[in-house]
Amino acid sequence: MVRPGGILKAVTLISAILLVAFLAFQLLEINGDFKFGSVISRSLPMIEAAKPVKHKCGLSKACPPEHFAFKMASGAASVVGPRMCLEDNLIMSGVKNNVGRGINIALIDGKTGTVIQTAFFDMWGGDVAPFIKFLKEIQDGVVVMMASFDDPATKLNDEARKLIADLGSSSVGNLGFRDNWIFVGGKGIKTKSPFEQHIKNKAETNKFEGWPEVLEMEGCIPRRLN
Repeated sequence: MVRPGGILKAVTLISAILLVAFLAFQLLEINGDFKFGSVISRSLPMIEAAKPVKHKCGLSKACPPEHFAFKMASGAASVVGPRMCLEDNLIMSGVKNNVGRGINIALIDGKTGTVIQTAFFDMWGGDVAPFIKFLKEIQDGVVVMMASFDDPATKLNDEARKLIADLGSSSVGNLGFRDNWIFVGGKGIKTKSPFEQHIKNKAETNKFEGWPEVLEMEGCIPRRLN
């Protein structure tokens, strides 16, 4: 049985809590400067300042003026296709369903950064002739992005390698069966491109069974000004 003294103590405690709450609400209502909305608005700049700065394509730092930001990755074994981002736009990927086995290539207008064309050429079971034709038709001033997927080299002959080397590649001459390779060059380039990575397919160093690890590269491509 509950004692009368216990009930009285409970009622007193509840009454005290209600009184404190009532007084608190009255105080907030009287103090016109203390408004919930104003508290939130004052807090937002602090929250915004704490957010990390996001650069185009997720680059580690922003590109200087008159440069295009890019980030790309080679394919992973024969499972995940390559990925290319330019100026925060995903231009080639498995999600876009525009990549395939062999060499994946995107042509970019060197002045505007506009994507001219994307394509892929099967260098295992395909024919190198359409790829050679494609390379010969690239116009001066066009930026060329290339990424391997599965096997980029079995059908790659000397003529095709020479055309890619003319775009600024230093590694295409050594590109072999199931190597991973990413490259950014351009038609009419006078020097070798600094944007290239190549890793050999070696059983003792491969990350995947039969394929080397994925390559990733980011950078800033100078805009063509003339």
